[in-house]
Amino acid sequence: MTTDARLVLTAFAQAARTAHPALTALDQLSGDGDFGDNLREGLDRVASALEDRPAEPPLAVAAAVFLDEVGGTSGPLIGLLFQELARAHAAHPQDDHEAWRTGVAEGLAAIRRVGEAEPGDRTLVDTLAPARDALDAGAGPREVAEAALRGAQATAAIRARRGRASYVGERAIGSPDPGALGIALLFWCRARVAGDAPGGLADHLPAAGPR
Repeated sequence: MTTDARLVLTAFAQAARTAHPALTALDQLSGDGDFGDNLREGLDRVASALEDRPAEPPLAVAAAVFLDEVGGTSGPLIGLLFQELARAHAAHPQDDHEAWRTGVAEGLAAIRRVGEAEPGDRTLVDTLAPARDALDAGAGPREVAEAALRGAQATAAIRARRGRASYVGERAIGSPDPGALGIALLFWCRARVAGDAPGGLADHLPAAGPR
């Protein structure tokens, strides 16, 4: 099964708009409060760029936008993920699973090099690591999305050791990391495009924001 990267990015942009209030509330608890804005606006810019550059590989366009135009701590890191996904899709155009497996693994490695975060630090690494493991095990889009979402949800029990959230101590305990949750939505969107999403988007967002 091949998931169209353009459709995945379109779905991701729609999900980011829907999730914006929850992601903003979560980031107000543990960061600058701008993650929801950066993700939504970055993906809206990607959508516009895809219309302007229809012949270019969608993931390469997304990488360029996030690396060059999106601010905050998360923008360049998400850009690195898209960059590695774009390279992997170019190298494996007929093998969707291998493209995602390689791209996620290389994207995670790049993010860890740059951000120096490890699993358990309450960052988007806590989403990418289980997604990588699921892909390595041969899991399909739904199982990968479920692994990513579990990883994101598990950050609610973690005291941050990296990033701005590390300065707020115990205050964010009980609510998932917004970056981890935002990246989990990418895998949910891939599963949705594949026709096998685990539940609706609202099932994976805090119902009333953080405590």
